[in-house]
Amino acid sequence: MVSKTEKTRERLLKASLELFAVHGYDATSVSQIAGRAGVTEMTFFRHFPTKASLLVDDPYDPLIGAGIREQPVDLDPISRITRGIRSAWRQLPAPATADVRERLRIVAKTPALRAGLAGGTAATEAVIAEALVEGGTGHREAAIAASAVMAALNTALLEWSLTEDEDLGRAIDSALGVLEDRHG
Repeated sequence: MVSKTEKTRERLLKASLELFAVHGYDATSVSQIAGRAGVTEMTFFRHFPTKASLLVDDPYDPLIGAGIREQPVDLDPISRITRGIRSAWRQLPAPATADVRERLRIVAKTPALRAGLAGGTAATEAVIAEALVEGGTGHREAAIAASAVMAALNTALLEWSLTEDEDLGRAIDSALGVLEDRHG
């Protein structure tokens, strides 16, 4: 059963995508989104701290961290991360690919949102680095590995959003594959 909170969040996401499609990201206000979703601005901000967070927040950080912690600590950091992300990905329900593509496409085409994506990426990098450090990796090496993987994933996802020919899982797998093939 879907909770009232989840329903409200979904209505806000749907309303924002509809308005962004008509008016563009920059010309759409939080007030318009809240009104279209049938809620107050205060309710909007209970669910999303900013307008950008509608498009760039990543709710999967805890799952990614857990996936990395499950990997053997004798693997190099990049391998632990890529295997951990693959493990986390397999645990997720299949996303609504069209919605994900639409959100990422808006990010790819809006320079201000790319900066917001960097903020979300920093939080994910911190979770990844922490998981690596807990397994014995040095802080600097963990931070570099986390940054490299997130840069590859973000590039793959933004590029994928501008196409129609790949599914999301393949885009993620492709980015991780490039990183795994670095030795050969």
